[in-house]
Amino acid sequence: MANDTPPPTDNEADPYSIEQASRIYFLPNLMTAGNLFCGLAACLRCIEASFIARGAEAVGVIPPEAIAHYKDAIWYIFGAMAFDALDGRLARMGGKESLFGAEFDSLADVVSFGLAPALMVFFLIIRPAGGDQTLLSVGGLIGFIYLLCAAIRLARFNVITHPLLQKPGSKSANKDFIGLPVPAAAGTVAALMLFLLNLLSNDKSLQWITLGLPPLLLLVAMLMVSTVRYPSGKQIDLRTKTKLTTLVLYVAVGAAVVRFKEYGMIIVCLGYIFYGLARHWRRHGPIKRAPLV
Repeated sequence: MANDTPPPTDNEADPYSIEQASRIYFLPNLMTAGNLFCGLAACLRCIEASFIARGAEAVGVIPPEAIAHYKDAIWYIFGAMAFDALDGRLARMGGKESLFGAEFDSLADVVSFGLAPALMVFFLIIRPAGGDQTLLSVGGLIGFIYLLCAAIRLARFNVITHPLLQKPGSKSANKDFIGLPVPAAAGTVAALMLFLLNLLSNDKSLQWITLGLPPLLLLVAMLMVSTVRYPSGKQIDLRTKTKLTTLVLYVAVGAAVVRFKEYGMIIVCLGYIFYGLARHWRRHGPIKRAPLV
């Protein structure tokens, strides 16, 4: 009996084709390379800030030069988020998705949204105590837990969305992310850091506030590997229709973020996190273990 199934077109990814899976499309992967560049730059800025702070005369005070380097690292993380949003969008719009692109994207995300935020919080935890060995060990452990959860979140996402695990001709009706997306987690940490650094620039006596970063980092890490669903926005494209009031609301939020920067960013990031938690609680009750799909 003949097989009536038509062969996949160039725009349809054949999971059994090594040639299709390993294709490198220029524009999407160029954006991913930009993501990786921003991630490395953020890590280097954090290390430079740490050396500057270590040479400061007053132990427990972050000098203005170090704060400026940390702010640069934060903006590099936000830049990585922009590149990360563009690479997937360009790939879907042009029908140029490949398994190579997905794996490359995840490797870049580990650096930009896993290692960079972990380094930033790690250095800010140990600096106020002048490099105390106990806090050094605790800070390193917390940073590792965050990085571990980010890597697990990305690996789980790649497994769930792998073409070999999808039924032929079927598309998932649920467009939500399972667990807090890694870019959103890094954006939340970066937004809070920007807010705190602006406070420290104006009042050095508020240094103790940085001690609240470890619990936040652990909460964000746990949400990444949880089964709380978060909206992805992947279904939004140039053909998506919306109401006028919704459009005005999004424009107003975007304008507020641009105008108020650190305040607007932290409100948007925390709002996204608690929106997912509130929706999960309303649907399922307290957060607990649940099937991945």
